[in-house]
Amino acid sequence: MQTGLVFVSVVVAALAGLVQIELPGWADAPPAGGPLAPQVVRLDPTPFEHRLDGEWKRDGLPADAPRVVVSIPAPVDIMALPVSHGDWMACVADGACAAPGQIAADPDLPVTAVNWYDAQAYAAWLSDRTGQTWRLPTDVEWAYAAADLFRDDALGVESDPANPATRWLAEYQRESARSRDLDRALRPVGRLNVNALGVHDIGGAVWEWTSTCLRRGEIDAEGRILREAESCGIYIAEGLHRAAMIDFVRDPKSGGCSVGVPPANLGFRLVRARG
Repeated sequence: MQTGLVFVSVVVAALAGLVQIELPGWADAPPAGGPLAPQVVRLDPTPFEHRLDGEWKRDGLPADAPRVVVSIPAPVDIMALPVSHGDWMACVADGACAAPGQIAADPDLPVTAVNWYDAQAYAAWLSDRTGQTWRLPTDVEWAYAAADLFRDDALGVESDPANPATRWLAEYQRESARSRDLDRALRPVGRLNVNALGVHDIGGAVWEWTSTCLRRGEIDAEGRILREAESCGIYIAEGLHRAAMIDFVRDPKSGGCSVGVPPANLGFRLVRARG
């Protein structure tokens, strides 16, 4: 589990009385708000160590993505809660969003069965209604906001040209563990957990779309990036683990995940530009 420099700085601030830290767990009182006044958490450009997204190779063989120090380029506000079904239906009522692929009995449940284009439509609607600029977070922004609840998806096993089964076995063991860990229950937004920054519902039954295109790259023996390229049309969804999803997919169980255990559900939260 990645904490990174940002979590350390939050803990230090908390000890100084500047930030109130609430340990992950059941949230008794999720933030109030609504589709046009979502509760947000401010993210400032603080460097932290991050494992890059995407598919990477070393000497032509699969490798863990490199870890680099990154920072978001400018302050943003991220929704403390994922977009709920009730929030989404307000957009549907305005004629700006399509009915979701899955109708929830409880409006407080997170909206699911939405694809990348659906999330973009909601962001455009919210921006128009509020006069603010809302968009999907990047992979780095999402990871920064996830803080202590972000999961490093590295295998920690090098490819062995003489025995390819070494990495295959490690991948099988990881995917088996993910299947066991997966909590498929949908809970009302704000009721799963809350991290050190005050961001709720990280890593549950809903994966969240980002604006980051799938990246494929090559690294050298020291982990330095030799080359990389983006494959847009496939976007990173964040949750219990990263998943690379085709942009039009609403039901991840039907396919569209590049490798491994597919997400249980697809939803999203947005960030708001500041200034």
